[in-house]
Amino acid sequence: METKDVGDEAEQIVRALSDGLTTPHEVECLVCYLNRMMTEFGCDGTLRFARRFRDERAPRATGLEARLEGMGGFCDCEVLFNAYAPARHLWTPEHWSVDDDGEPVLVEEAEPETIPACAGVTRGSSQPCRNWERARRW
Repeated sequence: METKDVGDEAEQIVRALSDGLTTPHEVECLVCYLNRMMTEFGCDGTLRFARRFRDERAPRATGLEARLEGMGGFCDCEVLFNAYAPARHLWTPEHWSVDDDGEPVLVEEAEPETIPACAGVTRGSSQPCRNWERARRW
């Protein structure tokens, strides 16, 4: 009977848990996936999650890293800061409100605090879902 080293077994368990937490959902788009990964794990200064997405869901997107870098996304979090922004239909529009003194104040439009569930893309796509658009910041 072959016995496993406790360290090896623990490593296999951790690897399986990590894979389960970081695997893209079936119809999840790249940008929703990156948003979820940044919320859960933060950025390590690389495109590790973008590469994982490509490897798992869009292996034919061989130019993905170059495309993201060309949009200012040199790491996973920069893709969210420089390359893509929440789509305009998710923003709170500019509107009038009343301050504590009853005076009218103009409230500027604002990005959403949270992004709704991914609207989905077809398998093999590295494009964002309708919740995202190219950022105009870069």
